[in-house]
Amino acid sequence: MAPKRVHVYISGRVQGVFFRAYTKEEADRLGIKGWVRNLPDGRVEAVFEGDEEAVEAMIRWCYVGSPHAKVTGVEVQEEPYSGEFTEFRIRY
Repeated sequence: MAPKRVHVYISGRVQGVFFRAYTKEEADRLGIKGWVRNLPDGRVEAVFEGDEEAVEAMIRWCYVGSPHAKVTGVEVQEEPYSGEFTEFRIRY
C-alpha cells in the first residue's frame, strides 16, 4: 500500500476535550506519524503520514474525535508524502 500524507483541520468543540491526547493515542495505534496542535481560532490542526489505509482510518476517526468533542467539520488537504517524521507528537 502506498504511503500517504494529509493536512487536516478539525472544527467544532475540539479544544479543552483532550482531542490532541486522543488523536495521539489513535495515531500510535494505527502506526501514523506526524503531529497535532491547537490553533488560536479554536480548531485543531494535524498532519498524518502513513500507509494509505491507516491515514484514511485516522481521517474517519477525526469526524468523531475524543469522547467529549463535538466535531462540526473536517477539512482534508492531500500533500506529497515526505517520510520526515519518526513518531506522532503533540505540538504546543
